[in-house]
Amino acid sequence: MNTTQRITWPRASFVGFDRIWSELDTALTSSVDNTNIFPRHNVVKVDEENYDIELALAGYSRNDLSIEIEEGMLVITGERDDTETEYLHKGISTKKFRRTFRLNENVEVNLAEFVDGLLTIKLAHIVPEDKKPRSIAIK
Repeated sequence: MNTTQRITWPRASFVGFDRIWSELDTALTSSVDNTNIFPRHNVVKVDEENYDIELALAGYSRNDLSIEIEEGMLVITGERDDTETEYLHKGISTKKFRRTFRLNENVEVNLAEFVDGLLTIKLAHIVPEDKKPRSIAIK
């Protein structure tokens, strides 16, 4: 499939998902034009309820990073001040970044670890009892 083609979703089958369609359109557009590619990352499905987001952040320290949740968005920012360093060659990027991930309303952040230049954020999908499938008696 050509990366500039738009995916046509069966929108007529979904009611009340207008905001989600808009977010998907935005995500598809930004991934096509490469505006949101730094830092490189992985999204790992650990099991049916747990996920890890891994960001490759060589050159950053814990103090350079911030993780927040804002209105259902996981926001990871990084800023390193290396203005006093004189580089003869700078091949490792330490530019300022803001990386966002939309979280399902039932996804919680459990832990964030920063080891050997890899930031790992552990997420869990916790389904409340009232949202779990249940059987309906027929009278």
